[in-house]
Amino acid sequence: MTHRFSISNPVSGHYDLDDDEVTEGALQVWRALPERIRQDPSLASFRQEHERLHGYEPPDVDPLPNDDTDDHDHNNGKIVDGGGGVIFCGSGHNKNANAFSPIGINVTNEMGQVRILDGRDVENNNEDQQDETEHHGHSKLKKYLIWFKIAILLVVWGVFTAFLMSTNEHVDELKLISIPKNGTERVFRISTAELSRIGLHLTGAFRLQEADAVKDTLQRPPPRLEIFVERTYYNESGEKAFDEIVSKLWILDLVYPEFMDSTRETHKAFQFQIEPLDGDYANNTNLTELTLHFVSNIDAELPLQLSIDESPIYKKEGVIYAAVVLCGLYVMIIWEIVNRTFAAIIASTLSVGILAALNSRPSMVTIMGWIDVETLLLLFGMMILVAILSETGVFDYLAVYAYKITNGHVWPLINCLCLFTAILSSFLDNVTTVLLMTPVTIRLCEVMSLNPVPILMCMVIYSNIGGALTPVGDPPNVIIASNSFISKNGVNFAIFTLHMLPGVILVMFTSYVQLRYKFRNIADLQFKESPEVEELRHEIHVWKRAAASLSSYSKDEELVRQTLMKKVNRLKRSLKKKMSAAVEPAINYQQTLENLQAKYPIRNKPLLIKCSCALVFVISLFFLHSVPELQRLSLGWTALLGAIFLIILADIEDMEAILARVEWSTLLFFAALFILMEALSELGLIEWIGNMTESIILGVGEESRLMVAVLIILWVSAIASAFVDNIPLTTMMVKITISLAQNTALKLPLQPLVWALAFGACLGGNGTLIGASANVVCAGVAEQHGYKFTFLQFFKVGFPVMIGSIIVSTGYLLVSHVLFAWH
Repeated sequence: MTHRFSISNPVSGHYDLDDDEVTEGALQVWRALPERIRQDPSLASFRQEHERLHGYEPPDVDPLPNDDTDDHDHNNGKIVDGGGGVIFCGSGHNKNANAFSPIGINVTNEMGQVRILDGRDVENNNEDQQDETEHHGHSKLKKYLIWFKIAILLVVWGVFTAFLMSTNEHVDELKLISIPKNGTERVFRISTAELSRIGLHLTGAFRLQEADAVKDTLQRPPPRLEIFVERTYYNESGEKAFDEIVSKLWILDLVYPEFMDSTRETHKAFQFQIEPLDGDYANNTNLTELTLHFVSNIDAELPLQLSIDESPIYKKEGVIYAAVVLCGLYVMIIWEIVNRTFAAIIASTLSVGILAALNSRPSMVTIMGWIDVETLLLLFGMMILVAILSETGVFDYLAVYAYKITNGHVWPLINCLCLFTAILSSFLDNVTTVLLMTPVTIRLCEVMSLNPVPILMCMVIYSNIGGALTPVGDPPNVIIASNSFISKNGVNFAIFTLHMLPGVILVMFTSYVQLRYKFRNIADLQFKESPEVEELRHEIHVWKRAAASLSSYSKDEELVRQTLMKKVNRLKRSLKKKMSAAVEPAINYQQTLENLQAKYPIRNKPLLIKCSCALVFVISLFFLHSVPELQRLSLGWTALLGAIFLIILADIEDMEAILARVEWSTLLFFAALFILMEALSELGLIEWIGNMTESIILGVGEESRLMVAVLIILWVSAIASAFVDNIPLTTMMVKITISLAQNTALKLPLQPLVWALAFGACLGGNGTLIGASANVVCAGVAEQHGYKFTFLQFFKVGFPVMIGSIIVSTGYLLVSHVLFAWH
């Protein structure tokens, strides 16, 4: 059943939408809009029709303004959800929204100065004609640059499209072989004799770590498997004339025979560099053959799964290609050539295209396996929880409460916010913490007329610092602490936290000093233009974003979209008039606080109780995640189960409205980034970083080896984590750290190297916007609220803080472990 409905204009009367009807489909589109847009008087007719068909809203929801209420009266008494400055308040004693009278708010900065925020009307237009088209004076140079960008992107598209179309997926041919026991050689023939490289992939009963020293009660030597490539020369009669070893020896540690049947299979890979033909032998023969030789000293037959790649990637060239792709990604993001998510999609597709050009095109199953579904599941589940939680009004309530406890002062607010975020990130995953704290921070900044962007930067920096404290606070720490060899060597939850705590406290203090100096001028935390102008600019952005999310595909969407664009045009006209408006005096802080508290109570208490139950469930399992005996669910499964639990409790039927709040762009960005980093790892970039680190440490004298090892691991992991994803990097650096600690010739203790890696991998994420998952999530949520911060904005704040943090960590580690040998 459909109903004709005219869209009323609260200012001038009605919009005549001709024959458009408010159908159930149009109401479904309206329900998917953000709440602050859904409740706007411009869309009053949609809400009235919704209430007529589906019943009235709960009594604790703000009542709908009358159709004859102008925007001036409606917006008074309202904290606009998405602005940086204008606050409209009223006495809060009259149930009718019209009863609120315009007032102002005084916000006191650290210098004791009072900044007055007025409460004048946001829009006061009696016209409803379409705003005149904006004229953008694009210069010829700008047009040429746009065409140049399109041409470059088309060339890149053509390159990876050609590579992907011209090559088939690389499929490993798996073979099963058995290595005889006690030194008997097993020979495996290679089909092609003229090779310069051979890639070998093995799956079998190998130790998890190459140098994992297992205590054997029988004092037996550790079993090993030796592999090398041999070339055989045959004479004219087909008889063997000469043979020579043409590769380095690859040695693998095996498990003891009695553990052969119970151990899990482990994958190992190696690339043999084949020496060229010997001239003297080649002149006397006309046929050569390459063979793989396997020799083990284990007292049992060793079954192996084998795969030979006769055209593996040449890692030296692969590293160059990987560096070019990574630089291209950063160029696109830094100069905002394209959207951040689209840049990641282009870079990841190009990296797969390069693998295809090198005859190593991964299958779609392999690419899907590269995506960290656990992280995406965690983000998806928490985004749904936050979307439903926002309907209760708790974020507005917490913002007003923070305004109360800080007495309207800026830096006490930032201090409380950052400290609370750091503590919460220590025990929860920092991505979860950022998802919960970002909406509160944005609302808080709106209450105090602050620009949320620098405050959010401070918050996410402290989230990464706090996440370094415990084994469960940051993904790199989870990788480090969950390693079996490291845990066997005395690194448990308590020891990890105890050794990281002094360093984290020092880093928090120095970071505070740096941030306080960076934003020493209170104006840097406020908008450059007047609060009213910034508010209207932000309002226009929010409404444009909502309108852009709707297409003209259906009549229902077009009806809502046209209504939103009319609102945008009226806001643009208001913006022009606001440029010369005068400031009205503000009332005192106490009265302002009372008005805010009266206007913003918890809107839906039953839903808040249900959300609290779901959050208690999720956060409790997050805390128990460090105790595997009590909690066997991963973080991703926990978040998903919590989201399902809340949807059941809240009896949510309109799933489209909830799913519309999910940051799909952020999830897609992470998926593309995971593929990109795995492709760069296949090209050899991560391995190259690890090999360079190990070679530098091995090249110094024994007396200064610990100091150099700590410095190299700390700084390399920090700088690399700022520019590449820290998960594959940490996985590689853990292996290097363990091999260094178990190298008897180096005599390096394990624990100082572990702390250096943890500090570097976690704190390095503060260097750039895509250096840590929490940074990307915070930027995505902020952009959804209408506040966008660029790569360069974050880099100017985060990178100096990261360098200062690593310098402090360096001093702490050198004093505690090199000087006093705390370990």
